[in-house]
Amino acid sequence: MAEAGQPRTLTTAFAPPPPLWKHFTPDNIKRLEQIKKEASKGEDGKPRKKKWTPAELRELDLPPELRFLVPPAIPTSGHYSVFGELQSLSTALPSLQEQGITQLYPSTPPAESDQQTPSEPTRPLNHAYYLLKISKSLLLNFLEFVGILSVAPEQFEAKVEDLRNLFINAHHLLNLYRPHQARESLIMMMEEQLNRTKQEIEEMDKLKAEITGVLERLEADGQAAQASAQADKDSKQSLATDEQAAEDAKMIWDLLDEKISS
Repeated sequence: MAEAGQPRTLTTAFAPPPPLWKHFTPDNIKRLEQIKKEASKGEDGKPRKKKWTPAELRELDLPPELRFLVPPAIPTSGHYSVFGELQSLSTALPSLQEQGITQLYPSTPPAESDQQTPSEPTRPLNHAYYLLKISKSLLLNFLEFVGILSVAPEQFEAKVEDLRNLFINAHHLLNLYRPHQARESLIMMMEEQLNRTKQEIEEMDKLKAEITGVLERLEADGQAAQASAQADKDSKQSLATDEQAAEDAKMIWDLLDEKISS
């Protein structure tokens, strides 16, 4: 990790890998595995299966050439270098003054004595208003830059610096919206997930209603079939009873005829 006062210069667009890659040889990897195997032996002298963490590996007594194979501790503060530019580990957005850049908009909204009393809370800065002003200034400065190039091209540096300062201020104002953008993006994702869940519940309720309707129709058809079968059975029983009654009546009349004849 490079220090803040000693940035590395960018020598190529495709920087070579760090020199420690030369230590990642098959022999060194095998030696590290053997050391891990020896360190994981229990009281019975047999190696145990163990998932080593980087912190535990750093505590082992390793030769210097094998220490490059162990992941370093995660940095919590300071800076790191990317293609020759120092990047801070802090997630806080540094101010333009801290970066040595002239700030073209106020950090707090200007006081309005007629509309705001000291007891009232300070209103937030209107970023959109200052972004619009910076955009108009960019157009004006670009026209002036074109005019300078057509009249005295050697005097372009001052106007280029003005354009650079305007772009950096506009970019910094946009970066101030990042927390708001992240919050709104999270809200939108949660709303989409909620709508998707509601849609799935509605589809499940619709499917449940369809299945309930099918079951009710099947139950009604079953009851109708049972009632029809019972009616047929009752009709057959009634017909059989009528036939039996007719036979009994015929038998009685036959007996009466026999007695009368005798």
